[in-house]
Amino acid sequence: MTSKVAKTQVPIHELVARRWSGRAFDRDRPLERVQLIALLEAARWAPSCYGDEPWRVIVWDRLQDESLWRKAFECLGEWNQRWVKNAPVLMLTVADSVFEKNGKPNRWGQHDTGAAGENLYLQAAALGLMAHPMGGFDADKARRVFAIPEQFAPMAMIAVGHPAPAEVLEGEYRELELAGRTRKPLGERFFEGGWGTPVSA
Repeated sequence: MTSKVAKTQVPIHELVARRWSGRAFDRDRPLERVQLIALLEAARWAPSCYGDEPWRVIVWDRLQDESLWRKAFECLGEWNQRWVKNAPVLMLTVADSVFEKNGKPNRWGQHDTGAAGENLYLQAAALGLMAHPMGGFDADKARRVFAIPEQFAPMAMIAVGHPAPAEVLEGEYRELELAGRTRKPLGERFFEGGWGTPVSA
């Protein structure tokens, strides 16, 4: 497994520092059921506006039902299919656009579903697993194939599994796996006191 610990200006929790979206998965090593449920429990306890829990997560385990996993896999773009083929589990996060408590529009549903996703990614890192979210999928196809109601927005496909050495990947995918992690300087994205004023580090 490739280790890519984030380089930060001040120390942060090691779980956050070592979480990253790798692509090299061990094709033959399944997720234990207890691991899968732990990922979903972590997502379940994310914060949400009014405690409305707008997220939904659909899970496909290749080693449990390969035909359903294949249907999910076929919703992915070709770029992602070329490396996701080794991931034993695929997931799709979906956000409710309506508050369950009162039927009014939920402007924060997608934000909260993202928070649930981050909980899941961090729990994966804590278990020694890898969870890689993807935007490169056909949301309309996923909606059709899996009968997702119109008020729910497909947000991200997630590949989950045990990490493998970068050598399981080919060409540019291997290069990406081995390349260093980078982020823009803190002050370019985080402001203090007003828009565009870099936070002081």
